[in-house]
Amino acid sequence: MGASQSAVAKAIASTLGNDGDLYAFPGDPLYKLRDARPYNLDIQVRPVAVAYPRTREQVAAVVRCAVENGCKVQARCGGHSYANYCLGGVDGAVVIDLKHFQQFSMDRKTWRATIGGGTLLGDVTKRLHDSGNRAMAHGTCPQVGIGGHATIGGLGPASRQWGSSLDHVVEVEIVLADSSIKRCSETQNAEIFWAVKGAGGSFGVITEFVVRTEPEPGEAVVFSFSFHFGKYASMAPIFAAWQTFVADPKLTRKFTSAIVFTELGMVISGTFFGTEKEYDKLHMDSRFPVNQDKRTIVFKDWLGLVGHWAEDFALQIGGGLPAPLYTKSLAFNGCNLIPDEAIDKILTYMDNARKGTLAWFVIFDLEGGAINDVPQDATAYAHRDALFYMQSYAVGLPKVSSTTKNFLRGLNQVVKEGMPGGMDFGAYAGYVDPELVNGQEAYWRGNLKRLERIKGRIDPGDVFWNPQSVRPVVGGGEGERQGGAVNGLDGNGNRNANANGNGSGVGKPVEALQMREERTKKSFGEKLRSCFR
Repeated sequence: MGASQSAVAKAIASTLGNDGDLYAFPGDPLYKLRDARPYNLDIQVRPVAVAYPRTREQVAAVVRCAVENGCKVQARCGGHSYANYCLGGVDGAVVIDLKHFQQFSMDRKTWRATIGGGTLLGDVTKRLHDSGNRAMAHGTCPQVGIGGHATIGGLGPASRQWGSSLDHVVEVEIVLADSSIKRCSETQNAEIFWAVKGAGGSFGVITEFVVRTEPEPGEAVVFSFSFHFGKYASMAPIFAAWQTFVADPKLTRKFTSAIVFTELGMVISGTFFGTEKEYDKLHMDSRFPVNQDKRTIVFKDWLGLVGHWAEDFALQIGGGLPAPLYTKSLAFNGCNLIPDEAIDKILTYMDNARKGTLAWFVIFDLEGGAINDVPQDATAYAHRDALFYMQSYAVGLPKVSSTTKNFLRGLNQVVKEGMPGGMDFGAYAGYVDPELVNGQEAYWRGNLKRLERIKGRIDPGDVFWNPQSVRPVVGGGEGERQGGAVNGLDGNGNRNANANGNGSGVGKPVEALQMREERTKKSFGEKLRSCFR
């Protein structure tokens, strides 16, 4: 992809003042382990260069070098893409690592924080705490970076109260494909701001965020109910009871929960943001009476609570460590709850299917609440009607086997076949799935066409590219996407049959996806209440 390595290396080294601390190339010792650092070890990707700029001007200069040498660009913050899209997703990209962008400040009048685009979530939590006991909603893995998290969605335990991470964002600083540096908000470069709140990696390199913050919660109760008896199918009534409980439109937003299936059984866990006395009024014990292990922990300090979430995350799915991974996801949008018959089939499938690994996880994660208060088209994030997500995840050693992949593929299929409406599912771009035939349609749904038009205006050459990024439509109409083939992949990230032997063939233009129009503008609450009529 693009120019020869020597030409790209020479250009980047020169633009960064030949400071060897600010760049690395494939010929350097430990390049793969220290600089390329794939998160998913089952997908091998080799960037043509990794740059470590210190200033926004250096970011712009690296983007210019990449464009002049015909290379695609992707930014990296935490580097936790399930398909290594922060490395380009295929060989030959220029990676801009933002580790030096650690600036932080707090405006104590507005309680808005300015956060560098390379900050990890663990550091975000600590710096907000140290600046007036403030907080924002985000996920539970401290090694995830805000750069991708707050531009894809950013879902976490506090999201039902405060919204997703991207809902906290009120302004960004971004470097675009033409190397310009822009400040974007609802009143300045508003179209770009709309696009990066859900599809940031397709539009530029975000060097800085300004976010609204909230006072840290006070007391909170962490709870778990573990079920390790018999077959998964015997747990179907418990799963159905959980689903009915979390789907109640009157459920307090102080309550968040997930169900996790593993080789050891099923765990219902979550957090209640309130006192233990308030939690007791939910009568959780009587809702799930058949369990072998129940636990509650009361936290009165925010850092302790966030640290506990991180520990649980590490125990559940291995934390933020690189590994050979395989993942799938489904968004349960609107009121498409899983029928009892389908629950039976899903859990029976888990009993009978060959898995090929002991390290597999199926997570049903409650969302809704404040996330769904925001209109579907207010940001590029397109799942404002999602009640919960299903994320399935497996680790293989030394690689993920075909048996394991078929297990998770089959699980998704059983779920789809058991649901009313069948295939009408979206997927969360934070749980990226490179096997999706129309990934862009699944990730951005009814917002995709607008994203394509914006992309056509500010990145018509498709500089910020990965196998499932937004493709530019030039001219603002329903025209063809402009992104050509890269390493044998077409504009949708699918293998191009017309690619030549060296993998650099140019694919035919891909017709704009025909999206289903949303003809009614019912709120999420109205949709959900209709399920119980």
